[in-house]
Amino acid sequence: MGIRRRSRESALKILYSREVGQLPIQEALESYWEFYEEPDSGQEFTERIVLGTAERLEELDKAIQEVSTHWRIGRMAVVDRNILRMAAYELFHIAEVPKRVTLNEAIEIAKRYGAEDSWAFINGILDKLAEGKD
Repeated sequence: MGIRRRSRESALKILYSREVGQLPIQEALESYWEFYEEPDSGQEFTERIVLGTAERLEELDKAIQEVSTHWRIGRMAVVDRNILRMAAYELFHIAEVPKRVTLNEAIEIAKRYGAEDSWAFINGILDKLAEGKD
């Protein structure tokens, strides 16, 4: 598994713990790094995703909500919701990552951490979000 995949998985775990534990983002990051270490380059990418996603949460949730017909963001599974947020952040704010890579990574992470059909749900929403993005 590559550094960026590990970084994305770490970012998901941090965002999940922040939401479930209702922790401030810095506390969630510090708590995670106490127990897990990433190679320096991996930790930097993890924190970029986590902090960027947390900083733009309203914007990301609004974009996700606009394309997720019949699903309110608050009713989505916590894992699915955070995978969508991270991927949306990458699509909108990390230009050096090709959109196809972002989508594939989100789907693979959903297969590993989400429910049985999470990957298909996430794929459908991300396809809509990615339309028009290069």
